[in-house]
Amino acid sequence: MSAVAVPKPGLLLDHRGAVKPSMDMPLDYGSARLGVAFHEAGHAVLAMAYGIHVVSSEVMSWTVGDDGWGLTGGTMLNVEHVGEWQYAAMCAAGEVAQVQYLMLAGLWTPQRALACTADHDREQAVDVLAAHGYCLGRTHVPPGGRSWGQVRGMARRRISHLWREIRTVAHAMNEATVLTGDEIAAMTGLTNPELTGGAA
Repeated sequence: MSAVAVPKPGLLLDHRGAVKPSMDMPLDYGSARLGVAFHEAGHAVLAMAYGIHVVSSEVMSWTVGDDGWGLTGGTMLNVEHVGEWQYAAMCAAGEVAQVQYLMLAGLWTPQRALACTADHDREQAVDVLAAHGYCLGRTHVPPGGRSWGQVRGMARRRISHLWREIRTVAHAMNEATVLTGDEIAAMTGLTNPELTGGAA
């Protein structure tokens, strides 16, 4: 296990600065780490496919106690010009890709699928869209808006077309821990749009 003693503090926080909730993933370390890599690869690949600049994407593990471990990840983006629902689908893509990995690897159980839940990604999409005047409902379709279930469906369709690229990035990230956006573009053939502003 290649885990550090202390995780990067920024990877433990959501977009509001609150600590992300932790979920117990009932898998061995290697399978769980690869699942987190698929989660981040889902964000990174869909971001690029939607024209969002990817700065970096990473998976992080750390030791907990004498024989435990923790896992998280993060994808740094520069979001400038993207459709509101594409942005929301990119936020949903991590969780959807991680569950897809479990299914294809023969590891899916209801408990493991539940452990993939990424409420912090949903809340970021809700907040960002609200700041731009769009309504994303957590459990329902608001008037003039869409539901989280609908944007998860958008993400699932896009992921099915980009699964080869997501799989390639996930395995490379699992080996390297951190990938730059340009490395992701080179290994997938996708275009990483030019960076013209600061990372978000």
